[in-house]
Amino acid sequence: MEENLQEKNSVSILRDADYLSKILDDVLLNEGGEVLLEKVNKIRTLSINLRETKDKEVYKEIKDEISKLNPSIRPNVIRAFSVQLHLLNIAEQNYRTRRRREYQAQDANIIQPGSLEAAVKELTDNDITPDQISGLLEKLSLELIITAHPTEATRRTILQIHQRIADLLTNWDYAYTRYEKKIIKERIANEITILWQTQEIREKKPSVMKEVSNGLFYFDKVLFDVLPRIHEDLEDLLYEKYNQRWDIPSFLRFGSWIGGDRDGNPNVKATTTFETLKRHRELALEKYNEALETLHGRLSHSAKKIEVSEELVESIKKDKQDLKYDGWHKQDEVYRDKLSLMLKKLAYTREDHKLGYQKAEELLEDLYLIRDSMVKHHPNHNPIKLLRKVIRQVDLFGFHLASLDVRNHSGEHESALTEILRKVNISEDYKALDEDEKVKVLTKVLENPRPLISIYDEFNADTSEVIDTFRMIKRAQDTFGLRAIEVYLISMTTSVSDLLEVLVLAKEAGLYRVYPNGKVVSRIHVAPLLETIDDLKHGPEMMKKILDIPLYRKHLSARGDLQEIMLGYSDSSKDGGNITANWELYKAQQEIHDIASNHGLKLKYFHGRGGSLGRGGGPLYSSLLSQPAVTLGDGVKITEQGEVLSSRYLLHDIAYRSLEQATSTLLTSIMGLNNEDGQSMQPTEQEEHTMAEISEYALDKYQQLIFKDPGFITYFNEATPLHELGALNIGSRPMKRKGSSRFEDLRAIPWVFAWTQSRQLLPAWYAAGTGFKKYLDKTNNIDELRQMYNHWPFFKATINNLQMALTKADLETAKEYANMVKDTEIRDRIFGAISEEYQVTKDVVLQITEQDELLDHQPNIKESVRLRNPLVDPLNQLQVQLVSQVRSGEEDDEQANELLMEALLTINGVAAGLRNTG
Repeated sequence: MEENLQEKNSVSILRDADYLSKILDDVLLNEGGEVLLEKVNKIRTLSINLRETKDKEVYKEIKDEISKLNPSIRPNVIRAFSVQLHLLNIAEQNYRTRRRREYQAQDANIIQPGSLEAAVKELTDNDITPDQISGLLEKLSLELIITAHPTEATRRTILQIHQRIADLLTNWDYAYTRYEKKIIKERIANEITILWQTQEIREKKPSVMKEVSNGLFYFDKVLFDVLPRIHEDLEDLLYEKYNQRWDIPSFLRFGSWIGGDRDGNPNVKATTTFETLKRHRELALEKYNEALETLHGRLSHSAKKIEVSEELVESIKKDKQDLKYDGWHKQDEVYRDKLSLMLKKLAYTREDHKLGYQKAEELLEDLYLIRDSMVKHHPNHNPIKLLRKVIRQVDLFGFHLASLDVRNHSGEHESALTEILRKVNISEDYKALDEDEKVKVLTKVLENPRPLISIYDEFNADTSEVIDTFRMIKRAQDTFGLRAIEVYLISMTTSVSDLLEVLVLAKEAGLYRVYPNGKVVSRIHVAPLLETIDDLKHGPEMMKKILDIPLYRKHLSARGDLQEIMLGYSDSSKDGGNITANWELYKAQQEIHDIASNHGLKLKYFHGRGGSLGRGGGPLYSSLLSQPAVTLGDGVKITEQGEVLSSRYLLHDIAYRSLEQATSTLLTSIMGLNNEDGQSMQPTEQEEHTMAEISEYALDKYQQLIFKDPGFITYFNEATPLHELGALNIGSRPMKRKGSSRFEDLRAIPWVFAWTQSRQLLPAWYAAGTGFKKYLDKTNNIDELRQMYNHWPFFKATINNLQMALTKADLETAKEYANMVKDTEIRDRIFGAISEEYQVTKDVVLQITEQDELLDHQPNIKESVRLRNPLVDPLNQLQVQLVSQVRSGEEDDEQANELLMEALLTINGVAAGLRNTG
């Protein structure tokens, strides 16, 4: 069944891609005439031929064709390939939705792998009892945090056009008449025309509030409906299998960093964060108003025909009295009467009027009154799903919509406290103290209930902003609810004092209080962010030290005995390479979990993954499965950022599929269900030793090139479009911390983005091959690595991500970028090292997976890459040509700017083609 569906839908991708491509050709003909269409078709045909034959003569011909493009037509050639890649993405998305529907159309015994239905079936097949289900639901928790990290090169306007084309393509599947198909084709052609005539490149960097608006787009259009549906479907499936209805907690939530993340972004101020929360609230109230209006239209039950609860009747009387409003004109239509009053209160809420709902729980209570009354006359086995959905929405989103995490760099807190402590004569130079002295000072301040800061104190601008941020958090919680901001994240946490500093600042804002009797009240989670390899190695020791401090332990007691820890995939990978970073992250999780368990604490890990393979990317469910199983039961948080948002959450069906796979994975993993072959999914002690040894070999190889080769930075700067990326205007945050030119201060996002654009993808695979090969040279035990691949999800995910990276990398194209390096000795040495390591890595991955070619185990993805390459290749060639011209300095300013704009168009196109770019 699975193979038949794969084959059938593989054909459908080609059909959809060809259908959209032909419509695009008509648009190109209309917009640019025969000259444009013929030029695009010739380059496309040559590119396909080159991929199939590897003929050097064809390579010369296509290179010559591209180099001789008339500047007047070149931008449109670039745009043609870029648009076709966007259309191919849409065709693939339609394939995914079609495939899901194909499964749903089959016999009930044929279930799609990774679906909620498959997970519930696995629970019943393994004789999981109702009591165990109840315990499982208490542990189930997944938070996905959207961020504004700048890797989404596509404007929101363009994404909205994509959404409309995708919807039309789905409609085309279900159109039965020639007329319907004709109209749909015309509408698709119109949308592609609009796409062609829309500016792709942002003229300026988006403001933080524009990024907030972009993030809210996904809540408004998709998440507000999809999240309740996941909960409802799981509830119904469990009811079908167990004949028992559970009150499933809201285990799947979305939060945000957008407007709260101030690490390295001078544009995020305390006022920005508060304004962000106001925008959140506005959207939530708008959505509730729509939902209540819809319910009002549906629930026309008459009290003359049904029994209504006395509690509901009394609440209607009270509301009419309080609001001085008569409600619905037909008062026997009791639910409409109540909903009219609720809509009136919601209108007051939007005006911040005292007669409005003061908190979301009050709205929830009114909805419960309606639900509990309906139980008296409506079949219990078949609840009104619209009412259930609205109740779930209010429970999920409250009046805050999405919890906003606040993040700042540890150095900012240290600097602020140095000035504060100097002013109150506690420490003349706090920053100069050693760690033990800092901890003593901070502990003493925390034990004293009296505040440090007077309202009359004046501080420098940076210190004032830090203080204002904590005061804003207190005000936000008081205004929007405690869930509005729950977590304060500390970038570059290296010591116990980094966490205590945040508690001191929280104390000064009233977020943390110690009473004379020793009681502690805390309204904020303090979460360290472990980013570098050294941070990950020393993290367990640091956490043990702080958990041994009685005052900090009381803070955790006030927070429900829960400690949140964020793990940075980006900087650790940039610091130590992909293999070592993944292993140190895995190891740190296990060690810190054991420490927390010994202290009687729950531990929630926040995985700071990017979209790219070099920053922990990959499918959401695979990310979950690759974690140590013991870490999943206390809740998981994962960042969703950049182009991941549009690829996963632009369309309802795709969003649902991604979230159900994640939920399914969590359900089965928390219960410790084994692989199909009965093998344990956990590594043996020997396998962990093996992985540690491989990691050491890989780390040495990686750092030899990145940090010890004197020509490496020159190569990176010249063999990638790093500097041009800064002009792409894809995020409000600077590419480097504090404007520094040091490699250490370069953010991991442009680091990965630049390597991806140049088709080298170095951060995603470099040094892995040497790590494995050295271990095999020593042990000659390939069977051990194969066994690890077959049963250990972490190792399997690591190897499969390597396969993906190696497949998307292309050394023939990469060589073109390497040729931009002026120093031939540096170029030949470093590109030679990259080429050699690529072959070593590819060979050993094929040995471990026992495949003939990369991605043989995932034919759909392999086919996707095959389809994309001939469209991406010309864009890479054009990018090299344009970047070389810009850098030559031979053009005047106006010409150089035009060339740069064209280069940015190629960057957009390559990003669309490779998808998980940053």
